[in-house]
Amino acid sequence: MDITLDKKDSNLASIKVKLNEADYQSKVNEKIKDYSKKAQIKGFRPGKVPQGVIQKMYGKSILVEEINHLVGHAIQDYIKDNEIKILGEPIPNKEQVESVDWDNQVEFEFEYNIGLVDDFKVDLNKKTKVTAYEIEVDDTVIEETVTNVRSQFGTMTNPEKSEEGDVLFGTFKQEDFSHDTTVELNELNKTNAKKFLNKKKGDEIKVDLSKLYKDAAKQAAQIGKTADELAGMDMNFVFEVKNVNRKELAEVNQELFDKTFGPDTIKSEEEFKQKIVETVGQNYNRETDAWLNKTIQDTLIANTKITLPDAFLKDWLKLSGDGKVTDADIEKEYDIYADQLRWNLISGEIAKENEVKPEHDDIKAATRKMIEAQFMGSGLGQLGDQMDSFVENYLQGENGQNYMKMAEQVQQEKVLDFVKNNIEIKSKKVNLDKFKEIVGA
Repeated sequence: MDITLDKKDSNLASIKVKLNEADYQSKVNEKIKDYSKKAQIKGFRPGKVPQGVIQKMYGKSILVEEINHLVGHAIQDYIKDNEIKILGEPIPNKEQVESVDWDNQVEFEFEYNIGLVDDFKVDLNKKTKVTAYEIEVDDTVIEETVTNVRSQFGTMTNPEKSEEGDVLFGTFKQEDFSHDTTVELNELNKTNAKKFLNKKKGDEIKVDLSKLYKDAAKQAAQIGKTADELAGMDMNFVFEVKNVNRKELAEVNQELFDKTFGPDTIKSEEEFKQKIVETVGQNYNRETDAWLNKTIQDTLIANTKITLPDAFLKDWLKLSGDGKVTDADIEKEYDIYADQLRWNLISGEIAKENEVKPEHDDIKAATRKMIEAQFMGSGLGQLGDQMDSFVENYLQGENGQNYMKMAEQVQQEKVLDFVKNNIEIKSKKVNLDKFKEIVGA
């Protein structure tokens, strides 16, 4: 067997594998012999099928299977032994494979294209500057949050006439058509919402559904249709009110404190608002931390020159999609994929150069934190003494894939922490609206 590397440019090469009969024939003969012992063919006793019969019936498929196996392992071993950094997986030369004469050839040559990681350098220094935002929890946010909490734990009533913020249950009607649904007045603009004010059970309101909601999917959902079914449909309806629903806000008292933060955690309205400030602040911190991490990644990607074999990667993405990925899909998503690949390369280089790696205790701690958050989020509370068991079971699950996933997550966090300590981060306070404007929310 002869294997050679043909480097076409800095990030694209091909591996050529040449085989002669001596490289594969003994393995093929062994397979034929093994088949003859196990095959059950009409007219022959089990284990007594002549090897000539097996050769005639299965010889070609055994040859193809054995050569593919031999070539595949040879390429992987060559890449590993020569420490070649590849992107994606080797792609066989399709035309060459299709031209093979399996009936007559005894010598074979196969070529596989590979994408290479071009050399690059990551510069981490104080010249790299990013902004970390801190969202101020102002009085407006506090009052809005208090109102939302009061609404969440409020009681539903059915007043006689509708007001702003109410939800009307009723029927959208046309001749020979009707569909029951609800109309939330808070979802409508002021002009449209006016039509639904001071209405009572039995009242009818003429509406143009296309003007009531801008989103076609919402228009369709309100009458039990799909967006495609709206084409050519008359959008003028009569909405008959069947009930008025109103959420009465809960009183700000001990009962609300207990429902929101647990029994006897909060004792006064002042403590209640302070706890809301703390909770909202934590939520904001998660958002700003996520944005800071994204900003750091984007900045390092922009500052680090990494040339990718784009044509090769697009071919590989299509092949690995098993026919489910189109050229249009790849063109639409490729830039996102390429940037994620660049970040993975940058992150890996930083980790390698600075010996950043996840320790077992770090992985266990991150898993514990994740499981605690899941249980708290579902209202199941603390796990206590059972937590260690949950952590171990999770990390051993999915044949070790869970452990690898958590290790990768911890490594990413450690790399970002390392980067943050080696670049300049300026802090800036903004209100929520400004932050939403910055992130494009």
